[in-house]
Amino acid sequence: MKKLIFLVLLSSSLFASLIGNGYIYNDLKVLEELEIDSTFITDYHFQKYYKNFSKNHKDSYTKKLNNAELFVPQIKKILKENNIPSAFLYLVMAESNFVLRAASHKKAMGLWQFIPNTSKVYGLKIDEYVDERMDFVKSTKAAVQYLTRLNKMFDKWYLAAISYNCGEGRVIEGITRATLDMYCKDNNCRKDKTIQKYRKTIRDYQQKKVKFAEINKIYRIVKKWNYKPDIDELLIEQKYIKRQYIPKESRDYIKKIISLAMMNNSEYLMKDENNHLLNRGISSPIATVQVKGGMLLKNIADVIGVSKKELKYLNPHIKRNIIPPEEKKYDIYIPYSQLARFNANIKDIKPNIFEYYIVKSGDSLSKIANIYGVKYKLIKKFNQLKSNLLSINQHLIIPIDPDIYKRPKNYIIKKGDTLIQISKSFKVPLKRIMKDNNIKTSMINIGDNIVIKFK
Repeated sequence: MKKLIFLVLLSSSLFASLIGNGYIYNDLKVLEELEIDSTFITDYHFQKYYKNFSKNHKDSYTKKLNNAELFVPQIKKILKENNIPSAFLYLVMAESNFVLRAASHKKAMGLWQFIPNTSKVYGLKIDEYVDERMDFVKSTKAAVQYLTRLNKMFDKWYLAAISYNCGEGRVIEGITRATLDMYCKDNNCRKDKTIQKYRKTIRDYQQKKVKFAEINKIYRIVKKWNYKPDIDELLIEQKYIKRQYIPKESRDYIKKIISLAMMNNSEYLMKDENNHLLNRGISSPIATVQVKGGMLLKNIADVIGVSKKELKYLNPHIKRNIIPPEEKKYDIYIPYSQLARFNANIKDIKPNIFEYYIVKSGDSLSKIANIYGVKYKLIKKFNQLKSNLLSINQHLIIPIDPDIYKRPKNYIIKKGDTLIQISKSFKVPLKRIMKDNNIKTSMINIGDNIVIKFK
């Protein structure tokens, strides 16, 4: 009985030292959501990680949450609608710090850091017009699908989070090894030929001598055993073993997510300058609207009364400031405060500007693309060309962004004009004006017609 009382007192002391008496329940709720046993909060290694992490990231934590105020409500809403633990909001923070344009050296992009192959599996488009990994709504819905599948696979949300970081194959290998080790701790496996065979297959897999399918066969067998390695066993650091059950990066990753979620229960967030972070619900300050394909962000911005820069910030997935032309309707995001204005003026949005080009001798797609400031693949796709070959007198339609390409302008020389003055007035280099008009000297005559090409 005395021993039991001592353990209870010790446990209470650990809770208090980690979080503070007022927040114990909410912190245990984080573990419960992730399907982690509540005793993990007393784990020495986790406590040490949490203490250091929360101390070093206190200021940046509130800053990142404030910077994400436009997107957090919508992410929370999507998670809630799909019965995903609210703690997974902090998986986003761990992945990208809520930066829509976040990019990694592994070619991962966006809030949820999808790589191209995974993006395709979950329906995120990546083409000349859009990269939907940076669409905060569509990428969150894709992540929900992915995490739901991982949870069904492992039957634990924390394992879904770990496998999101290091891959399900790595987690399957770790669980398989940990299960065998737990079994052999209670049983003499030295002469067990089946166990030895399993261990050899694992070594061969690590040395790339056999394929993952062989490990998966063993996993399907051992997961039916009564030995179930939990987070304590999987995150343990084994001495003298180079390849741990779970990579260090992923061990720290799950601790980071838990720590970020628990920091939301911290006392300093109760302060006046931060308490709005606690009260933030799922009411979004951003509205989703549909626009026609081929429209320019600039024209939409003009109609709803915001800057193109602001609209681009909400829609970084739209690559070239043009809504995908092949789409009849496409979702974009605008400030909710401008929704009524959008609905009232949607018919006034100017259509996209197109240039018509007739192919001349010596032309190529790349040469034409360079003239108009677009990618040659855009011209190819827009004109439904099956190859890069062009024919003389072939007609092409070029979708342009007037902020990048300006149509050439005819200018009639007036009294008092000089080429230098004209150059400064139109902000076009003097050498370009002389070259485009085949002018050899600075001498010009009143009434002469010259062409000003802006690129």
